[in-house]
Amino acid sequence: MKIPVLKIDQFQESESLNDLYVNSFSNHIELNKELISKPHSHNFYLCVLFTEGTGKHEIDFNSYQVNPGKVFFLKPGQTHSWKFDTQPEGFIFFHSQEFYEIKFLDHTLKSFPFYYSNQNPPLLELSKIKMKLLTTKFKEMYLEYLQQNLLKELKIINLINSIYIDLTRAYTADVNLEKLISPSYSIILENLENLIHKNFYKEKLPKFYSDQLNITTKHLNRVVKKTLNKTTNQLISERIILESKRLIIHSGNNLAAISETLTFSDYAYFSRFFKSKTGFTPMNFRKKYS
Repeated sequence: MKIPVLKIDQFQESESLNDLYVNSFSNHIELNKELISKPHSHNFYLCVLFTEGTGKHEIDFNSYQVNPGKVFFLKPGQTHSWKFDTQPEGFIFFHSQEFYEIKFLDHTLKSFPFYYSNQNPPLLELSKIKMKLLTTKFKEMYLEYLQQNLLKELKIINLINSIYIDLTRAYTADVNLEKLISPSYSIILENLENLIHKNFYKEKLPKFYSDQLNITTKHLNRVVKKTLNKTTNQLISERIILESKRLIIHSGNNLAAISETLTFSDYAYFSRFFKSKTGFTPMNFRKKYS
């Protein structure tokens, strides 16, 4: 079984606006329960604010508590699932990369820290005051989405931008802005993550990535250490482990075939590598999630 990759047009009730979907959360899960009942990923950017309800939200095998005031952010390709203990409510919207970036040519979605790096947490907990402010904006966007007013798309895109700015300020409230990483380091890290995502199946050593970035391996390690307090090897290993988990749980392939897909020399080596990073053998990990 492969993880389904959902597209925006699978959710839309009408062709209101291309590449955009907005809904109340309770309405969203009721209308789309068949689509979202099992773990899945998307080809779009998603943001959800909870105003009521409790439960669990699992994103790429990490479990997060759902409660009022929580905001979650998802980027294309991330696998997630919901499990609620009490009835959830709030607002959800998602859009394609093009929907946002064509309107704002001077900066991209990766300008926002929650979409910038896979290393940044995919959630935020708002104070009661911030929650009230953001709920008003989410609701205004939802009502605008339901109507056919003049300049509707422009109004919504400006509301999304305003929401993202408010969320960024809350997300970075405890960050010393004077100590933020330099733009050049940010660019190197972004390019590194993109390269790892495209090449990790075959290229597992830092030298390949430093060569692709036209910098030394030592400088690349310096950038990763400064920005994430990790090594380049750790970033590569984390991406391999994430894909391993996805394949072990969702592909249905035998474990030897998975090790071959990930271009390990043999299953025994793959099993040792996986256990050293997770504490589980691939077989035990599959049993745990079955």
